[in-house]
Amino acid sequence: MVRCDPTSRWPCRSWWLSAAMAAAATLISAGITVGEAAAEIPVTRIAFGSCANQSAPQPIWDSIIDFDPQVFIWMGDNIYGDKRRPFKLFGKERTVGPWKNVQRFYPASEQEMELDYKRAKSNPGYSRLRQKAKVIGTWDDHDYGLNDAGKEFSAKVTNQRLHLDFLDEPQDSPRRKQEGVYGSFTFGSTGKQIKVIILDTRYHRDPINSDGTILGTTQWSWLEKEMKGPATEITIIVSSIQVISNHTATMAPLFYMEGWGRFPKESDRLFKLISESKRNGVFFISGDVHFGEISRFDCGAKYPLYEFTSSGLTQAVEKVVPHAFRSLIRGIAWLTPATMRLMSSNCRYSSCTYGKPNFGTIEINWNESPVKLKIEVRDVEGYPVAGVNVYLSELQVGNMEPAAVSSGEFRRHCSLEVNLPWFIRYRLVILFCCFLGVYFLIVLLLLLHLAVRVRGGHLSKIKSD
Repeated sequence: MVRCDPTSRWPCRSWWLSAAMAAAATLISAGITVGEAAAEIPVTRIAFGSCANQSAPQPIWDSIIDFDPQVFIWMGDNIYGDKRRPFKLFGKERTVGPWKNVQRFYPASEQEMELDYKRAKSNPGYSRLRQKAKVIGTWDDHDYGLNDAGKEFSAKVTNQRLHLDFLDEPQDSPRRKQEGVYGSFTFGSTGKQIKVIILDTRYHRDPINSDGTILGTTQWSWLEKEMKGPATEITIIVSSIQVISNHTATMAPLFYMEGWGRFPKESDRLFKLISESKRNGVFFISGDVHFGEISRFDCGAKYPLYEFTSSGLTQAVEKVVPHAFRSLIRGIAWLTPATMRLMSSNCRYSSCTYGKPNFGTIEINWNESPVKLKIEVRDVEGYPVAGVNVYLSELQVGNMEPAAVSSGEFRRHCSLEVNLPWFIRYRLVILFCCFLGVYFLIVLLLLLHLAVRVRGGHLSKIKSD
């Protein structure tokens, strides 16, 4: 008798090939696909990430592989396919300032996009991950083909094919025949099922600030069917842009970020759908912003809604500033009002954001009662920088009722950023303006002092003559 570790995720390597071939033949004769058979294996470890520049070093794959995920989920910016011009205030091509005459970002050709995807896919670390885990995911703007682009982007049909090729999507997949890369996957057997709903926030999205649609009519109809379909213990909604946090509301006009909060009608519709579907165990994962954080919304459904943001695998806010200024970045994150951010002593930094390369992990203990989820944001070495333990019993319909917040009332994890009092909402802008005011005052005083000294010296010279 061949002995095998019964806790192993996959069969013993010494005899698995012959056993798998025999099992496959049996299953096919019974009308069951091998993919359906794989779905019976309980999934206990999922990793997720976003924002990976194919031209940058990617040592983080080693830590992701060490985590040993059964599934890896891309949340967008899987490559940086678009091109960008340098910052130029003057010259023939001005990309910034009041005299800007060209866009800083512009699309790459199909051939360039294909080469970028090949480079990303052939990365040694990512290649090893693909051999160990099922890889699924969506895109965001830079792998869609253009920074901040939406439905108006002309190359989206071609780039959809390249994106699905990168994900090894089967040629007969419905995702290759529809407009957009949205789709769903179900893992595990009855009683231990995980449904992953992947959204496409690019293909049908109206212009930013239009308060139009993000998903489009067809994708909304599909999502409603998915949410009201057969129940699963866990439902992970994958959005390339943040769903719960709306940092633009508190950082504009200094910084702007994309997110569902900039489309209030779409955001309300999504939370309403979750509530009306009576679906248990729903939470979000997202990317895009180049830092990691955990958010919670207590007034969107009939139980707390969590969002786990991991961004990025190579791109991160602290990487673009000199080392001496990284503490300043953390200070800005701490000062920025964030009503939905989950603050915890488990965070590495007091702001509970992490601006260095990171990835996300989900661990499910199906044997514990109630079932426990351990969800973390981890650094490039694989150590947690933020995390939370959530019991599935907490994510059950009826744990709380969505409550409206009256005007002027503040409730953490409930009050939207746009409804904060102005002196709190614009705290960062006010402090920045105060800093500029003090700076210019000091400069002015120094210039006056210099002028007085020069004038005094000039008068002294006249008297001596």
